[in-house]
Amino acid sequence: MHRLDGSCQIPGTTPAIPGMFPTMFPLATGQPFGALPVMPVQAMTQQATRHARRVYVGGLPPTANEQSVATFFSQVMAAIGGNTAGPGDAVVNVYINHEKKFAFVEMRSVEEASNAMALDGIIFEGAPVKVRRPSDYNPSLAATLGPSQPSPNLNLAAVGLTPGSAGGLEGPDRIFVGGLPYYFTEAQVRELLEFFGPLRGFDLVKDRETGNSKGYAFCVYQDLSVTDIACAALNGIKMGDKTLTVRRANQGTNQPKPEQESVLLHAQQQIALQKLMLQPGAVSTKVLCLTQVVTPEELINDEDYEDIMEDMRGEGGKFGALVNVVIPRPRPNEAAPGVGKVFLEYADIESATKARSGLNGRKFGGNQVIAVFYPENKFAQGEYDA
Repeated sequence: MHRLDGSCQIPGTTPAIPGMFPTMFPLATGQPFGALPVMPVQAMTQQATRHARRVYVGGLPPTANEQSVATFFSQVMAAIGGNTAGPGDAVVNVYINHEKKFAFVEMRSVEEASNAMALDGIIFEGAPVKVRRPSDYNPSLAATLGPSQPSPNLNLAAVGLTPGSAGGLEGPDRIFVGGLPYYFTEAQVRELLEFFGPLRGFDLVKDRETGNSKGYAFCVYQDLSVTDIACAALNGIKMGDKTLTVRRANQGTNQPKPEQESVLLHAQQQIALQKLMLQPGAVSTKVLCLTQVVTPEELINDEDYEDIMEDMRGEGGKFGALVNVVIPRPRPNEAAPGVGKVFLEYADIESATKARSGLNGRKFGGNQVIAVFYPENKFAQGEYDA
């Protein structure tokens, strides 16, 4: 049945009212279930406990509807052992505001609503949702109706939430990283994220049975000021056949401040290089690409340019037979691909691998060098902006 407030009664569920028993209103033989009278005391009890039996769910995807939300939360409540009002679905009613992308999810009991609060940050249809108390929640009154906190015995790992990691990395600066290829290892994901600084917390969510990645992670940076920069730089990046979705877990993505834009541009360049390392089946090549070694300004003067070329030949030659050094230069009034990068071509992969190990992370002119393998075919064709 549909209620006047636009909510949807979930078919096949009967709200259980605390303190009431089914035997209080026995049905006469042959009497249809729909003929059960709603007694005034029952209606009053239901209304009095409703504020403590509802939870607010925010950040819903546009595809969400009453039935999908009800089914999902009933399933996850059963999975974590949060159903305390007996067999059947925990959810009895859902109201959705599609425009503002939130829902009120009504549970059978006060205790089940409190257990549902532990589901904050759970992934629903590919996106994390917020689970909060509604604005009409009365804590002092609710305390007289049942437990106000989730049970400590809930099996949150069954739905990919781990206290102290995904479920515990709270606050406005928690980042959701979705769309990760399943073959990415924890180390690879961390390496990608740590381009922007050390992490205070990190959790790659894995399947409880197989131990395999579920394709999404959560993190928090030690330096919270890089949160928006990391989100903007990583969001929309293509990784193999996937596209990353990176944003603050508990709110919409904020735009970076103007003073952050130069840092963001540099970060996006570095991420583009990092993608080369993380592509499926990527192998070592004979060509190494170095960044954070030179600036465009240092390449304008011919003498300075030759000095830099000589330095690179000397440094690169320490690791094996160096065949070629390419340092793209700026062009007047014309975009020049690859400016700011140094390419070292070796006679064999072994030398290039030694060079990457020896040069990656080294300080050069106060900057930390990033060294990655570069596709030989693109290098041979003069494509330096991959």
